Amino acid sequence: MSNSDQSGFAPLGTSAFAGLPGDVAVSFEFFPPKNPAGMEQLRETVTRLEPFAPDFVSVTYGAGGSTREPTIATLRALTGETTLPVAGHLTCVGASRAEVEAVAHTYLEAGVRHIVALRGDGGPPGTPFVPHPEGYRSAAELVAGLKQIGPFEISVAAYPEVHPEATCPNSDLDNLKRKLDAGAARALTQFFFTPEAYFRFRDRAEAAGITAPIVPGILPITNFAQTRKFAAACGASMPAWMAQLFEGLDGSPGTRQLVATTLAAEFCSRLYAGGVRDFHFYTLNRAELTEALCHLLGKRAPAPIEQAA
Repeated sequence: MSNSDQSGFAPLGTSAFAGLPGDVAVSFEFFPPKNPAGMEQLRETVTRLEPFAPDFVSVTYGAGGSTREPTIATLRALTGETTLPVAGHLTCVGASRAEVEAVAHTYLEAGVRHIVALRGDGGPPGTPFVPHPEGYRSAAELVAGLKQIGPFEISVAAYPEVHPEATCPNSDLDNLKRKLDAGAARALTQFFFTPEAYFRFRDRAEAAGITAPIVPGILPITNFAQTRKFAAACGASMPAWMAQLFEGLDGSPGTRQLVATTLAAEFCSRLYAGGVRDFHFYTLNRAELTEALCHLLGKRAPAPIEQAA
């Protein structure tokens, strides 16, 4: 534990981040850029975040495989231009088993040995998932199939506030357990905005016999309106006080970033005080907030080596 109390706030005269030994592991999620300018921004982001030695970085896979080619191109760029362990997302929605297998083999050829296996959404929020007639019917089946295809390390998704399609919290936990029992190594959570949501979920998972790591997914707020849309689509609740803090800042990006950094830092501090040592950051292909949070959590990028005159 840190020198912070369980609430995440430090005693008077100290800081919640004072003396942190850097005993955290981090990972980063990116999305495939849509154009050359986006790829250049991603390269800049990777350059700034790579020195924090993430356990892995992942690249998302659009709904129904809509970004398949950009995802593969981004994975090839990361494996070819960096030393980072790279994970590719893969869904089974709208795809046959043969199509999923073809993508998995492409990942292997690109040097990718880690897959974030997701069922995928059937369409807009509220649209029911309908399995492909020749495809996998669930993420658990996808995990089992991938383990037969190649020597993949597999991560899956978890939902601290319950998947929108789950009939109840217990059925959602049962589904998570099936994915892990099928061969997944860890679960990465959907983003959430109160530490209590994660701690309650972690306790329930342990009580259900789940022993695999459940890594909290952290979404630093770079754009509040956009984040609120993301949250509404996936059932993540946003406290009313959070909206109030961002009110009136639409035209003040610098101030908005300061508020976002303060909130995210407090959030991560409270998770750390509760025993969390692994953090998965949804970067939205931007480095600033994630870089600041890694630094505050005690991760230090190596100092640049000075060249002799």
